[in-house]
Amino acid sequence: MRSFFGLKFLLVSNLVWTSFVFLMWVMTPFHSKENLKCEPGFTSEKTSDKYKNSDFLINSVKRTLSLKYPDDIDLISTYFSAGLPTIYAITPTYTRWTQKAELTRLCHTFLHVPNFFWIIVEDSEAKTDLVARFLRNCGLPYAHVNAKTDSNFKLKSSDPSWLMPRGVAQRNEGLKWIRKNVKLGTPGVLYFVDDDNTYSLRIFEEMRFTKTVSVWPVGIVGGLKFEGPLCKKGKVISFYTAWKPERPYPIDMAGFATNIELLLEHPEAVFSNEVPRGYQESHFLSKIVTREKLEPKAHDCSEILVWHTRTEKPNMKQEIKLQKIGKASDPKMEV
Repeated sequence: MRSFFGLKFLLVSNLVWTSFVFLMWVMTPFHSKENLKCEPGFTSEKTSDKYKNSDFLINSVKRTLSLKYPDDIDLISTYFSAGLPTIYAITPTYTRWTQKAELTRLCHTFLHVPNFFWIIVEDSEAKTDLVARFLRNCGLPYAHVNAKTDSNFKLKSSDPSWLMPRGVAQRNEGLKWIRKNVKLGTPGVLYFVDDDNTYSLRIFEEMRFTKTVSVWPVGIVGGLKFEGPLCKKGKVISFYTAWKPERPYPIDMAGFATNIELLLEHPEAVFSNEVPRGYQESHFLSKIVTREKLEPKAHDCSEILVWHTRTEKPNMKQEIKLQKIGKASDPKMEV
């Protein structure tokens, strides 16, 4: 059996994905709105003559790749499946020294995931040029929106990260965008992606065919080696957690994905600044699913495929010192 991360897999998957991106470009009509790029599943009255030959193009590329890589026909067929559900990922982000580095790392991961649509929501009054340029160069289909956090719920630089809920306004803005632009019946799943987490490629294929809400454990979270569901024979039997185990769903934001159609059927499923600390996930999930209907993934919740990593905050004291003596670095140098 091939290793998922074998060299041959990476070579073939990159070639297939490059062909897929080309086909997306050939077949996708252009939209007038600046922040909508290559949107799968959108409601739109526009059509394009480029769709007329789409089946021929897809089958031609599939046939060529299958002849060249006969041992990887299953992989090639998966990448070019017309019914492959789209993964819609909502990522809240905010301006900081490491922002572009974090987003670049995520982009390079997501480029390996077929049928992936990235919704980036900035915590700002307006969309920034840095993020807009980054998204144009990333190569993924995306939507770029913004939502400013209410000042009453904004963390100060000296506050611990757990003091107030983060990303509430941004996730809700992402949900609003999906409910406005993705039509009911579109096959897909929703996943909340933090911009500083680390993701195995496998997690995306695990979640892709979610029927209700799929779940899995998350590594290095809650002061534990991992936190999340404990499963047996395809059922969630309990949760491994140390902090507030009485929560209805003691799970990290990176530990679940929601079927898009189920989400669209429940407009009341949003996040709130008013819920107790640590209850954001439970508040959201309680609106759309019960524990009995959760779908365990990651080999019956026995593997870690996503990690709640955090990048160290850089110490910029030398940069500040040079600024004070008039020797600041080039302000045009985007970091």
